[in-house]
Amino acid sequence: MLAGVTDIPPPPVPPARASWWQRTERRIQRLQRLPLTMMIASLLAALGIVQLTFQLGNSVYRSVTWSQDTRATLARTATLERDVRILQDAVKANQDPTYLRALARCRGFVGANERVVVASDAPETPPGENCKALRVP
Repeated sequence: MLAGVTDIPPPPVPPARASWWQRTERRIQRLQRLPLTMMIASLLAALGIVQLTFQLGNSVYRSVTWSQDTRATLARTATLERDVRILQDAVKANQDPTYLRALARCRGFVGANERVVVASDAPETPPGENCKALRVP
């Protein structure tokens, strides 16, 4: 056998080093594809920003209207609860004999054992207007 002779193929020859101009041309080709990619990425980012802005504005609008509706509903509920208390008091009063007697006096009725005394300078009032009217809701 000969010294230094083997069956192994020789190593591949490294590619020739590209010149400065060739490297620059390759960079320019890569950069020419970049603007289209950047424009698409910028467009997608802009659409995302528009959507985010819309969603934030919509959330703020819904929060404000919800707060206003809540306040209006709470005020209406308080008014209705007050009306219910007034009506319940009126029902209780209509079942009280003392209240009914006082109401009859306001209407001008007199008890069987009572005497009516009217001052000579008393103002003319129609019957039923001696007492303050109770308004129910």
